Amino acid sequence: MLIQLYSDAATDFKQQTNGAGLLILQAQKQIQLHQPLPKHLNNHQAEFQAAIWAFQQLLKICPIPEQTTVQYFTDSRLLSDSIGKAYAKQYTTELSQLLALQDYFQLVITQWIPDRSNQGAHQQALQGLHQN
Repeated sequence: MLIQLYSDAATDFKQQTNGAGLLILQAQKQIQLHQPLPKHLNNHQAEFQAAIWAFQQLLKICPIPEQTTVQYFTDSRLLSDSIGKAYAKQYTTELSQLLALQDYFQLVITQWIPDRSNQGAHQQALQGLHQN
């Protein structure tokens, strides 16, 4: 089974609030979700938290994760590079948590995409931000 997963975070620096959004595409089905994130996160922390939350949500709906390939898309270069290297200088706890979630799946292919290609997850993240 192949699933495409997009995640994004939105940050309001004035209010110090954050939101997460995701888009899941699988066999003609589309799922969009959003949620507020904890306050006082910087943008990079919010991106990691959005990715962690996205994989948690995917585990809840995926019937057989060990037989599932996930194509994961993010517009955060830091997040994408950290996953690829399995190393993050400042976000080791968040990266460890994310990689542990990804281990449930048969294969996770992470790809960086430009902001304009991640609009579905971004719009959801904005909704999560406004709930905060």
